Amino acid sequence: MTRIHRALVPLLLAALTVLTACTSGPSLEHQGDVTGSPGDSKELTIGSAGFTESDLLAQMYGLLLRQAGYRTEILSVTNREIYEPALENGQIDVVPEYAATFADWLNAKVNGEKAPPVGSPDLTATMTALRRLAAPRGLEVLAPGKAVDQNAFAVSKKYAREHGLKTLSDLGRSGLPVRLAAGDECVQRPYCEPGLKKTYGINITAIDPKGVGTTQAKQAVESGQDQMVLTTTTDATLNEFGLVILADDKHLQNADYIVPVVNRARAGSAGVTDALGAVNTVLTTADLASLNEQVDSWRRLPEDVARTYLESKALLRQD
Repeated sequence: MTRIHRALVPLLLAALTVLTACTSGPSLEHQGDVTGSPGDSKELTIGSAGFTESDLLAQMYGLLLRQAGYRTEILSVTNREIYEPALENGQIDVVPEYAATFADWLNAKVNGEKAPPVGSPDLTATMTALRRLAAPRGLEVLAPGKAVDQNAFAVSKKYAREHGLKTLSDLGRSGLPVRLAAGDECVQRPYCEPGLKKTYGINITAIDPKGVGTTQAKQAVESGQDQMVLTTTTDATLNEFGLVILADDKHLQNADYIVPVVNRARAGSAGVTDALGAVNTVLTTADLASLNEQVDSWRRLPEDVARTYLESKALLRQD
């Protein structure tokens, strides 16, 4: 069984506190030699960002790597500012990440907070930028799969039916006034209110600051207080509130496909790549939403859900 190794957290935090007090990141001379042979450590630490989806992906990675002959442990570190340097340093060997978000995060770390974003709706361009930023830091970004977790906008099924809405373009053409339940930052984020207005011509009349995909935000749309809610494509609870996502048919949102990122000096081998690549062939956005639901709504353990899924796809031998 993959072990969830939380005892390392205090040690990791202490070590990284010392590190970040001295520098914003490892100097290039102390990073992995990206031109050398990739490493193949048989003992690997998998990082999870501590939320359901990340826990599920980490468990899948652990199960597949163990089947491939690696000894694994899972370390939950909820802050990217902590786990990314640990990935560079080899304290963590593998993490599930999101292509566009991670590309922009590394870009800001390397080029400053005001650097123009490099993540975009174009997956190829996003992956090219991400790998260019990751490689000098000793990180290797593996191939993306089918699953994507990006911003999404949902309305009530009744509202969609009454107005014939299937896409965000449909909503824009309708001219309907829309009160949007979202976070405060939606007013300024280019992929939220400004993008909805510019790309789709949607008549956003107000932002109701109830957060991203929160219960309160969904209830506001369910009741008709608001007409639309900002959520994500892998939200597992939309049906509970009678909501449906309107398709982003003009591709406003960035390409946040799920990608494994590894420390090349320790986990850059073909064995790791092949093991983690197996799930890319089957895991879809709908699958991930269903798996999230099993953990969040059905109260199943992430490892049990991950194991059952991989076995159902014939990727994991049953004990």
